[in-house]
Amino acid sequence: MPTRPKKLRLALCAGAALLTTATAAPAVAAPAPHGTTPAELRAAMDAVHRAGVPGVYGEVRADGRTWRGASGVADVTTGRPVSPDLRHRVGSITKTFTAAAVMQQVERGRIRLDAPIGDHLPDLVPGERGRKITVRMLLNHTSGLPDYVSYAFPSIRTGSAASLDDNRYRRFSPAELIRLGLDAPPAGEPGGPTGVYSNTNYLLLGELLERVTGTPAQEYITRDVIRRAGLRHTSFPSGPEIEGPHSRMYEAAFGLLDPPRDYSAYDMSWAGTGAALVSTMADVNRFYALLLDGRIVSRASLDEMRRTVPVRHLDGKTIQYGLGLHKVTIPGCGTFWGHDGSAWGAGTMSMTRADGRRQMSVAVNLQRWTAPDPAGGRPPHPIDTALNELYDEAMCDGRDTGGHGTS
Repeated sequence: MPTRPKKLRLALCAGAALLTTATAAPAVAAPAPHGTTPAELRAAMDAVHRAGVPGVYGEVRADGRTWRGASGVADVTTGRPVSPDLRHRVGSITKTFTAAAVMQQVERGRIRLDAPIGDHLPDLVPGERGRKITVRMLLNHTSGLPDYVSYAFPSIRTGSAASLDDNRYRRFSPAELIRLGLDAPPAGEPGGPTGVYSNTNYLLLGELLERVTGTPAQEYITRDVIRRAGLRHTSFPSGPEIEGPHSRMYEAAFGLLDPPRDYSAYDMSWAGTGAALVSTMADVNRFYALLLDGRIVSRASLDEMRRTVPVRHLDGKTIQYGLGLHKVTIPGCGTFWGHDGSAWGAGTMSMTRADGRRQMSVAVNLQRWTAPDPAGGRPPHPIDTALNELYDEAMCDGRDTGGHGTS
């Protein structure tokens, strides 16, 4: 068997706060895809749970076969086990849906990628900024607009999680959040060589969709992307509660919440067209399979979506980012496209290999588990190691050796 590639570095937005109250539940699984075994995938999920995540669940597809598995608990109080089909807040995976919706309007001639956003939204992005920032810059995070989240949740910047509770049932408007981003110090110059990841960009894209279609963006995305893809368990939430079977979602806020707090009921207006979607791992895999096969947008649009630039993520790492798509190339394994996502208490990672023959979507119900060390850094945690082992098993089982170089 070929040598396994170096361990993947795809950890979900991380942190650490070990949940000792979680009761172990055995992983459940269907037959594994070619090149790995149910036992290996099951053991990898169990290791994530043992490392401190209450519950982990996901779906792996390869060469026409599908494995679904879960390990741990959906509720640390009752011990209710997780299952692979639970609905989940998938966070910034929403951005790929929004980008696809924008590209559909590009195909219809209603939006030009390199048109100034001020042509469409002069009231929201006025003056010189509106003239310099293009639609493409919003899609690939090279607009220079800063992220609004730390301003919507200001206590986080002062070492307190109080604003997470203060805003649990608050209804934000997109314009209010966009204004927070525009009023903050710029993250860079529009069109700079390295972008800065910002949720402000994708709220503006939601407003752009509404202006050009005459339909609220979430309704348009639901009709022309979610339903077009045949997704039966994917939706924007209509209120703070998730409809259908789901896990509780535990937020540690980098050690500010100990024990981690359940934020599964939350008004997601703070995330909107950037990060509010609820889905299942099967639906997410289906969406990326169809998108990357040219069945949601045209091949020409897909080519545009896969033109990447370096973008500095909110965790400080630089990633290769296209138009709503993140590129990861792993020597000896292949090039993958997808996105990660994080909401309060909920994390997701979804990756699809460029040839469409390998997919992985994984969800966890704990976020930001790493407390800072005395120097202010965030040391590695066993959860990070265990998640990377799971991704390695799911994406690169030692038999997928058609590497495409590094990104």
